[in-house]
Amino acid sequence: MDELVPGGNLPLPGGALTLRVPGPFDVSALITDESGKVGGDADFVFYNQPTAPGARLRGDTLTVDPARLRTGAARVTVVISPADPGTPLGRLPAPTLHLTDPNGRRLARFTPPRPQRETVLLLAELYRRGPGWKLRALGQGYADGLAGIARDFGVDIVEDATPGPAEASTSGRSGGAATTSRGSGVVARAGGAATTPLAPRRDTSPRRSGSASVPAPRSASRPSPAPDPTGFLSVVNSARADVGSPPVSPDARLASAAQAHVTDMAAAGNLSAESRDGTSVYQRVVHVGYAYLTVGEHLVSGPRTPEEFVDYCLRTEQARRTLLDRDFTHAGLAQAVDPRSGDIYWTALWARPLTAGDLAQTAASVVELTNRERAGAGLPALAVDPLLAAAAQAHSTDMVARAFYSHTSPDGSQPWDRAAAAGSRRRTIGENIACGQRSPAEVVEGWMNSPGHRANILKPDFTHIGIGFAGGGQMGTYWTQLFGA
Repeated sequence: MDELVPGGNLPLPGGALTLRVPGPFDVSALITDESGKVGGDADFVFYNQPTAPGARLRGDTLTVDPARLRTGAARVTVVISPADPGTPLGRLPAPTLHLTDPNGRRLARFTPPRPQRETVLLLAELYRRGPGWKLRALGQGYADGLAGIARDFGVDIVEDATPGPAEASTSGRSGGAATTSRGSGVVARAGGAATTPLAPRRDTSPRRSGSASVPAPRSASRPSPAPDPTGFLSVVNSARADVGSPPVSPDARLASAAQAHVTDMAAAGNLSAESRDGTSVYQRVVHVGYAYLTVGEHLVSGPRTPEEFVDYCLRTEQARRTLLDRDFTHAGLAQAVDPRSGDIYWTALWARPLTAGDLAQTAASVVELTNRERAGAGLPALAVDPLLAAAAQAHSTDMVARAFYSHTSPDGSQPWDRAAAAGSRRRTIGENIACGQRSPAEVVEGWMNSPGHRANILKPDFTHIGIGFAGGGQMGTYWTQLFGA
């Protein structure tokens, strides 16, 4: 295995290569041509847009198959930024890139000189040289954040909007435009802790929040009570009472999901928002039968008792915000011991169940905000069409169930096909989708900040609308706007 230094080069074998950067970092990649510019926003691979032709990001691991990159791709630049927003890289452990070949054989390792005040680092690049590819170690720091790097590479960034949306226009029936927008759910680590917020990114710097409102596709049944032999909730509810937050109740489903994940982390000896099989917190919560309106998670190692766990959370800003969040009504706590080190790992899940009324209210809010935008442009309001709403809801639910994010379903159906299948006879169909946004206000704002989505919302010909949203999947929430005329 080669130990690389800045500027060092390494010839690469054919096939899919794995690049891993463990630690409290977000990994991104920019796919560019010979000019050093991306071909479009879809060439920005990051936590919120984890796949592109020939590239896939899962947690701290980027897989790149140069032969499968888009036509014209000549370089893949690997970028890291702090998982905890605003943290200078100099305050974190030195990042190390581990490169392995398609057979899992270690090819190289690169640890750049320790960054100082920089918030983003160009770590390495894969580049085409003749018929083959090479890797070059970089270690170049940026102080302008991920947005600055994205702009330098030609990604279209809109301030205070979701980063790097991949926009697509799909033609079918007359006016059948379909555009995409993305949000996110991400991991933050602070010392021996990780907080998994379910809030979208509102800029291109990694941001964390302790909770988010995440609609789910079905009504929640009555929460199952769970015992609290450790006294965890009494300590939590005492802290919540001090700031005027209502108490949370134990829920057996949340406790079960927490136990499964903490056992997985202890076995791996590593704090991680994703299970080793790639399962997200959203998927874990939905899998145990808890349909949520909002959900949050604490991942911590080190405390020996529930009291120490709560004390740690109260002393850490993001963790404190989650623990005291007024929206949460239920909680589940679990712990497990790493058999090798003896370290205790903790997972706490916080949630509020979804009701049928919540679904209706969320859809109504999206319609109201959409019509407010149309009124500002001098356009008539859209009327709710139950058939379009049924098709939109089915698509959001399907994106969660079959783990995809696209206007084209795995079976090949397009928005107008789904509208027709729901019984709609409207001649013109348009669709906006989004994932990760935590509220109707955020999703409509994101759509309005994207030209393709904005065009659908403000299309004069459209007369009717249907809204769908579902909780779960990798991103936590999936939204659909279906327009008709």
